[in-house]
Amino acid sequence: MDAPQEPRWLDAEERQAWLALASTLTRLPAALDAQLRRDAGISHFEYQVLALLSEAPDHTLRMSELAMMAEGSLPRLSQVVARLEQRGWVRRTPDPADGRYTLAILTGQGLAKVTEAAPGHVQEVRRLVFDPLTKPQSRQLREIGRRIMRAIDPEDHRPDDQPLPAQALQAEIKWSGP
Repeated sequence: MDAPQEPRWLDAEERQAWLALASTLTRLPAALDAQLRRDAGISHFEYQVLALLSEAPDHTLRMSELAMMAEGSLPRLSQVVARLEQRGWVRRTPDPADGRYTLAILTGQGLAKVTEAAPGHVQEVRRLVFDPLTKPQSRQLREIGRRIMRAIDPEDHRPDDQPLPAQALQAEIKWSGP
């Protein structure tokens, strides 16, 4: 039997980079969640769901597609959408094109809620992520994120010009006017 191959251990610089990334991956979502809970009374995941629906055609997505886009499981999404339904922000209905699927539809109240929450959320993202970085560092961060995502999921080919939920919402807010 062959001896197990020795792992490729991280060198000191790689270890420091990994610890910085791991800490960011843990603490940034918690900080964004805290801001949204404090200022808007919703979780970061709830915000993501509302924002994704706000940019979807007719403010409607299949639950399975929404779960994938929100990076959450279908059971978790179902629980969150049930809470959002109770608040009148989302409604669910069978997909008329294929009754095996359920559609999540953002209501007018839901659009108002995400529109109200977006400025504070974007301000916090800017404060925590972009203000500490130079423009070249922001571009590096984008490229680093893309490379890591390609390593995680080589099939994930999101176009470069695909707006993020906050960008789409910001455009919609500007479009809707006073």
